[in-house]
Amino acid sequence: MPDPAAPGASLLFLREEQIRRAQDMFFLASRDLAVCADPVLRAHGLGRAHHRALHFIGRNPGLTVSDLLAVLSVTKQSFSRVLAPLVENNLVRQSQGRTDRRQRLLYLTDDGIALERTLFECQRERLLAAYRGAGGPAVEGFGRVMRGVMGQAARNLLDAPKGPPPNLSLPNVSPPNVK
Repeated sequence: MPDPAAPGASLLFLREEQIRRAQDMFFLASRDLAVCADPVLRAHGLGRAHHRALHFIGRNPGLTVSDLLAVLSVTKQSFSRVLAPLVENNLVRQSQGRTDRRQRLLYLTDDGIALERTLFECQRERLLAAYRGAGGPAVEGFGRVMRGVMGQAARNLLDAPKGPPPNLSLPNVSPPNVK
């Protein structure tokens, strides 16, 4: 029997309405977080998919195309529509893999770094205000909830933020209990 004093013990029997409300909050928070970046992206002829690509390439210099495909969970055809304008606008550069010349490694250019920084700064303030308002324990709990929602590939990416993430091609299956 679960310990009733354990964190989250009272949440073991969430009602459907509570789960739907959480889903509403995920969708609305995502929308509102992205909205400040939209004018900056539009000024460059880009959209939210480009923003996600810039973010993950910036956080993981040398990320392979195949790993970014897995992170974004898009087809090669969709991805080519995202990557092409980033390369054409000198925001992303590609280079061959050192050990496997078939690999394409992705890096932000100086212009890409500047744009990604601008996009981050506009979202940073909203996140800081939310974190400050929630307090430390809530921020830690939020992180645990987000990791629990993510599949293993996404957690692998978070656990390796300074280099190409390992095992990103894992299937997105129901996550196990996450510590």
